[in-house]
Amino acid sequence: MTFKNIPNHLAVIMDGNGRWAKKRNLERIYGHIEGIKSLKSVIKGVMHHKIRYLTVFAFSTENWQRPSEEVDSLMHLLSEYIDLELPYLIKNKIRLKFIGNTENIPENSKSAMLNAEEKTKNFNELIFSLALSYGSKEEILNAVCKIAEDVKKGSIDVKDINGALLSSYLYTAGIPDPDFLIRTSGEQRLSNFMLYQAAYAEIYFTKTLWPDFRKKNLNAALKNYEKRVRRFGKTEI
Repeated sequence: MTFKNIPNHLAVIMDGNGRWAKKRNLERIYGHIEGIKSLKSVIKGVMHHKIRYLTVFAFSTENWQRPSEEVDSLMHLLSEYIDLELPYLIKNKIRLKFIGNTENIPENSKSAMLNAEEKTKNFNELIFSLALSYGSKEEILNAVCKIAEDVKKGSIDVKDINGALLSSYLYTAGIPDPDFLIRTSGEQRLSNFMLYQAAYAEIYFTKTLWPDFRKKNLNAALKNYEKRVRRFGKTEI
């Protein structure tokens, strides 16, 4: 399946892993494990359609409040995923980036992250960003604080502050704003994800739980995007 109009940057809120497991009387971690299969399928679909940027919401700053057993399992799963998928990323020239506050990430997971970023840093077939320990409000606040510090030091002038400058201080610096944002599981909110960057993103909500979301579901979403007319506040030409 091909589309005349595809997004340059696709963002995804991968939601519904826990509910998927609960429906099957399984522990929540099994929903996350199945969700990895969905992520693999979506990456293949993104590569097929030649979408240049993919950003997925993997773990929020609020998720640290979950039971420690689940958080520990997720961090272990993260390390496993990176190690297992690194050969695929290298083979397909996919650059892996991590965006978010990594202070609380366990050292073994952080080591796997840094290794993957280093080994894929020169690839550009797809820029694949995992938003990990990510919160958009925190991201914006940190950016404002850093700008204020640089103004105080004299490295930038107040009159030079604009949208482009602010963007360069965000975790997503160097990545274009998303054109299309998908959220699975039926929830219809951004949940503190890319609040500034997604200001003009087309949004697609689906009731499909993330572990059930595969390439065919991506195609259905892209078919919907193809019909969208992006005006950016202007009248349609």
